[in-house]
Amino acid sequence: MSVPVPSQCDVLIVGGGVIGMSIAWRAAQQGLSVVVADPRPGQGATHAAAGMLTPIAEAAYAEREIFALGQDSLRRYPDFITELQNATGLPTGFRQAGTLQVAYDVDDLALLGEIRVLQESFGVHLERLTARDCREAEPMLDPSVRGGLLAHEDASVDPRLLTVALHKAAEGSGARLVREAVTEIRCTAGRASGARLADDSVITARWIVLAAGWESAALPGLPASAAPPVRPVKGQIIRLRMTGATNAGLPPGLLLRTVRGLVRGSSVYLVPRDSGELVIGATQEELGPDTTVTAGGIWELLRDARTLVPGITELELQDVTAGLRPGTPDNAPVLGPGALPGLVLATGHFRAGVLLAPVTADTIAAYLRTGTPDPIWAAFRADRFPARGQSPRKGQDVAEEAAACR
Repeated sequence: MSVPVPSQCDVLIVGGGVIGMSIAWRAAQQGLSVVVADPRPGQGATHAAAGMLTPIAEAAYAEREIFALGQDSLRRYPDFITELQNATGLPTGFRQAGTLQVAYDVDDLALLGEIRVLQESFGVHLERLTARDCREAEPMLDPSVRGGLLAHEDASVDPRLLTVALHKAAEGSGARLVREAVTEIRCTAGRASGARLADDSVITARWIVLAAGWESAALPGLPASAAPPVRPVKGQIIRLRMTGATNAGLPPGLLLRTVRGLVRGSSVYLVPRDSGELVIGATQEELGPDTTVTAGGIWELLRDARTLVPGITELELQDVTAGLRPGTPDNAPVLGPGALPGLVLATGHFRAGVLLAPVTADTIAAYLRTGTPDPIWAAFRADRFPARGQSPRKGQDVAEEAAACR
């Protein structure tokens, strides 16, 4: 989708991952002229992601609003995928087979019981399984597994396939992808008005959508008090593949559905693909913008995954990756208009970028067309952070910085 750089558009989206491309597709469908700027579209956090669509299994204390947003997005996913596949003819790897959460020992089972109470307090039903039930549901599980919970409506998708399909769908709807980095956000009269790219070209736009993941906070020209508080959170992930010789009589990737396990207090997940790929992840490391794959991180993932599913040792090692999730102080995304007029934020999705793509795209695209914020953004507004005790930078405020922006 590489084309000559247009000089102006309605919407300039900074970032071509699953969030940015989903917004581009939806906004272009609504008749807006859209440009996406990204030198390596789909090669950031999206490329490393496992693609779990598991709002129930991901539910955590103090994250009730994120859970509700994830449930909303999961409900949108089947139609989102059907429309995308009809528009492009491309696969996405979407599977709605549920998630099985399992406990390896007695202590893990007790912790899983606490998780069940939390999840059901959110108003969802989980099927409680005995150890025998777990092995009937997933015959390749180790006999030592003590019990589990089954979330029937959870799903998964292949983010790499999804991004390719989104690129084609966005292009088919009229969006343009420019494979250049944004080197400066430009402002005119206190409003975000465009961007300078690495090739020194300039694009002017009515709206700038910031969907650049963890890099959203550090774009040159963006006033400091208007930048979202996102940081990189490293995650290492493994992809294995079942060979033809191993596949006889077994489900793809050894499992029928996503399995999330507790193994002596550690968490691990295994996501099977219809292609025979099995994704194992993921570490969570606060190491800044480091994407080094380490022996220790990979060993821990393989250790815990093998404890739950011993058969993984027979699979072929296909890929190991370290990606950087965009984290925020409260683990929730930043959605909607920013402090700087003309700037729209769609970043900070942390572990849930792939899950939240449909709801983010639908609501951001509607805002770009109507200028009316979606009520669903109430808990995810950019201005929530100062209200929670974070002080603005000394000597700066949004008005002063916007006035200086040019």
